[in-house]
Formats: sequence, structure tokens, C-alpha cells
Amino acid sequence: MLSVLIADDHPVVVAAVKMLLAALKDSNGREMFQTILESFNGVEALQTILTQSPDLVVLDLNIPRLGGLELLSRLQRDQSLSRVVVFTSCEPRFYVDRCMRAGALGFVSKTNDLQELRKAVQAVMSGYMYFPQLDSSSVSLDPLQLNESQMIGKLSDRELSIFRYLALGFSNKEIAKAMNLSHKTISTYKTRLIAKLNVKSLVHLREFAIRNQLI
Repeated sequence: MLSVLIADDHPVVVAAVKMLLAALKDSNGREMFQTILESFNGVEALQTILTQSPDLVVLDLNIPRLGGLELLSRLQRDQSLSRVVVFTSCEPRFYVDRCMRAGALGFVSKTNDLQELRKAVQAVMSGYMYFPQLDSSSVSLDPLQLNESQMIGKLSDRELSIFRYLALGFSNKEIAKAMNLSHKTISTYKTRLIAKLNVKSLVHLREFAIRNQLI
């Protein structure tokens, strides 16, 4: 009997993914997943994975309290046997490699049709990996974007997560709560990010994120 966990804080997305997973059949025409679990934050998702070991996890990277990248890192450290397919609105250009290194077996953008998620789940459950083929050409990027992409690539997973929150207008207090960190820690990261990305203010930080399709 196979089980799956949907880790996403958007009820509408969870409902849609749940319907998709419930309709999947195995090679014998039976339901692929007999148990479908739900978690609306990263801490709860981690606890569910470690205690119930679902066969598959469909994970949103922007899940609160423990971000998807950090959750993947924890699972990798704990040698979890749960297979993970990332289903997110995050820009693939900056996240596919990170997710792959952190142990995810698939990556699907939420901008795609849900059937793309179906293909990813079927591939991963059949023992394959499922990642989008990214355009490796930098022809479409102007020199500024190319330089900024390199800067983003050098950020740690946690720095990138905090960068997105800041660019979206979250306060230090809100980010601390969302990521289960202290206000002081977020303040330190904010100062570090402004220096690393060579911007003068949060306004410029947001413009940086918009230019690079991070928000």
C-alpha cells in the first residue's frame, strides 16, 4: 500500500493535487496511492515524513515554518526513503539544481498544466527522475542579468529563501515566524544579502528579484 504526502500551504492547490493523485492508477488498474496525507507547514511535513515515511512527497518550496529547501536538506541528512517531487512557483533557473543536489527526484513548475505533475509522479514512482530541461544558453540574458544570476547562484539555500521573502515585502518579524528563526538572525541575513547582492536598499533588492523572475 503506497502513501503520499502533499506539503503545501495553499488549500486550493492541495485539493487539486489530491484529486490528481487519487485518480492515478498502477499497472494493474488499482489506485496508486491508498493513503493521501496533507501538511500545511514545513515543520508538520517533516514530522509526518519522519514518523510515517510516505512513499512520495509532493513539496512546495515556499511552505512556511520550514522552507522546502531546508526540509529537503533535513531529509537528506536523516536518509529518508521518501521520494520527493517539488511542485512550486519558484523560478526553475535558480532552483532545479539546488533541489536535485538536496535529493529531490522531480521538479515541476506550478505554471505548467497539472498533467505535468502527473507525469513527474508516474516517472518518479517508476524509478526515474523528472526535471525540466533548462536552456543553458545565456544569449537571452543581458550582461547585467548574467552577472546577477551568478550572484544568486552563490547564495546559500537559506539566503535565497530570505531574499525572496524580503523582495515580497515581508518584515523581519514575519520572515522569522515563517522560517522558524529569530528576528536577530533574519536581520543579520538581510544585512549580508544587501552586501552580497551589491544593492543599496530593500527597494533595489526587490527590483533585483523582479529582474531575475524570483518574484
